[in-house]
Amino acid sequence: MIVTTIAVLALMTSGQAPDIKAMPASNLIPGYGNVRSVTPALETLAQGPLADLWKRPDLNRRDRSIVTLAALIARNQSIELPFYLTAALNNGVTPREISEIITQLAFYSGWANAVSAAAIAKDVFVQQKISPDQISDASAPPLPLDEAGEADRAARVGGQFGSVAPGLVQYTTDVLFRDLWLRPGLAPRDRSLVTVSALIATGQVAQMPYHLNRAMDNGLTKAQAGEVITHLAFYVGWPNAFSALPVANDVFEKRPK
Repeated sequence: MIVTTIAVLALMTSGQAPDIKAMPASNLIPGYGNVRSVTPALETLAQGPLADLWKRPDLNRRDRSIVTLAALIARNQSIELPFYLTAALNNGVTPREISEIITQLAFYSGWANAVSAAAIAKDVFVQQKISPDQISDASAPPLPLDEAGEADRAARVGGQFGSVAPGLVQYTTDVLFRDLWLRPGLAPRDRSLVTVSALIATGQVAQMPYHLNRAMDNGLTKAQAGEVITHLAFYVGWPNAFSALPVANDVFEKRPK
């Protein structure tokens, strides 16, 4: 294995969080050394555009870590996940928030992807000496429910699909919007950030208008939303990012000025 990759993995196993701000650009993704002999252009791009991406001002490093984790988990890209989990901890994402990100994605990218991510996160948490009390707080009360907003959402979804898949409609109300979205371990803005990122990462742009509007209602700005798509282009591919652009533009134009 090439030295640069060994250095990153050594930091992980030593219990030290790699500092993504101070690391060489070629270490931003473990494994670049392994492909240097096949596609040296990829390492060059890592040292330039990819390194610069993490320095862009419209989205801070903590948000970029959340977006990146959501994309990797949603696409079940496990090789890079240990590095980015550790970097996320170093960038201010708490263990409890990582736990909630995985929980959120069980419903927005599939149960199996979340279980796979949980297994990897467990190893990272052990390496970082994270205790169980840093991960879960079962006694925390749920966030307040927007009764009027939820009643409107439930009525619209029930009216459209209640006769097609009543079980799905009921689970959506009971499990997602009256439980998952009210869990206090992840701020509403961050939960929306995870969800929008996962939708873009998996090409589910038909679901974007509701969730991007919800994200902006929860505090995500237009500039930040645009930067999320820019960031994701590098991690989920240009086609997925460009497919999201007209949807985002439509949301921006229709929102109250």
